[in-house]
Amino acid sequence: MKRKYRFPFGAMSVTDKTKELVSKVVETGRLSSGRYVREFEAAFAMLIGTKEAVALSSGTDADVLALAVLYDFGANRGDEIIIPALSFVATGNAVLQAGFIPVFVDVKRETLNIDVSKIEAAITDRTKAIMPVHLMGKPADMDRINEIAGKYNLYVIEDAAEAHGSLYKRKAIGTLGDMAAYSLYVAHMISTIEGGVVVTNNTEYAEILRSLRSHGRACKCKICSLNTSDADCKNRFDNEQGMDIRFIFERMGFSSKMNELEAVVGLGNIDIYPEIFKKRRKNLKYLMDKFNEFKPYLVTISEEKHEVIGPHAFPIIVQEKAGFNRNELVQYLEKKGIDSRSLFLSMPTQCSGFKFLKYKLGEFPNAEYMGYNGLHIGVHQDLSYKDLDYFLSVVRSFIKEKLCLRR
Repeated sequence: MKRKYRFPFGAMSVTDKTKELVSKVVETGRLSSGRYVREFEAAFAMLIGTKEAVALSSGTDADVLALAVLYDFGANRGDEIIIPALSFVATGNAVLQAGFIPVFVDVKRETLNIDVSKIEAAITDRTKAIMPVHLMGKPADMDRINEIAGKYNLYVIEDAAEAHGSLYKRKAIGTLGDMAAYSLYVAHMISTIEGGVVVTNNTEYAEILRSLRSHGRACKCKICSLNTSDADCKNRFDNEQGMDIRFIFERMGFSSKMNELEAVVGLGNIDIYPEIFKKRRKNLKYLMDKFNEFKPYLVTISEEKHEVIGPHAFPIIVQEKAGFNRNELVQYLEKKGIDSRSLFLSMPTQCSGFKFLKYKLGEFPNAEYMGYNGLHIGVHQDLSYKDLDYFLSVVRSFIKEKLCLRR
């Protein structure tokens, strides 16, 4: 029996270095956050080009804790955060989990990112931050976003979950706001299996993040200045208060630490990141160059001169006059062994968890269009040009069949 062709959505790299370090970590018995988490943080910060990186248990937690930092600077529960209507649902969930209210703004269809021309109309006296999402690795319009944020004295927190390696005007995504949150999930270029990380150039923000991820615990030992969760800190009691320093909590916090096993997976991924990035970029650009033949039925995003799109995945949007719908294409791809995902949803109007905010279908037409008509496939390092050509041939056959049926 002929084996079915497989075109998987994602790939996970576990290096020899990771395998060696996993054994070493297990032998030490120190599995919670420790030395290797700190090594991963230092390596990730160096890769992005920031002073600080704080490793967390998920990309969602990265969004949540970056937002929760704002409470130390005057924010109150119920304040508002502006986010795009189109994103993986974690973006909206994170705003609510942090105790804020998401205020949604529609996206531009050609970029998938927040429509900056609509941001100012969404600002109120309760607005505290703008959280742009660099969806599918395509950079949002950060110059205009920072200009608006400066005008209204707002924070900018980049949701860079899918933007590993993205550049905006020669600057790394992740360095263009006050903080940036990355996902390290299995489908991403740098992965810790599950995990997330916040990067920043502000040391005070980083210290607050380290407190927040550990229940709001005091960040540093007042005696030795080491992180109170570090094994190197041998002090137990605060000389002034006579209290166990591990149980002094300075703020409301979370339980969001990365563990040592996840960190060593991440260290292995960082070692081979240049190789992974190069391969995925080649795959993304190959598909972007070839996909023009499917207009006016299908389109994808384009790369502008001022940017580098991080090769997270390859988005596809079914056009109005295509004569077929997204689900028909997905089913056809699936029969041919090609795995795909929808291009997310309009959170406020297509995700029932946000019904209490009382947005109505039709308020975010571009985001909603993507929810009905968008999909994406992988461009990961395990795919060859032969695989990509196979995908293109399948799409070509699908469109040909649909056109023949119309005649």
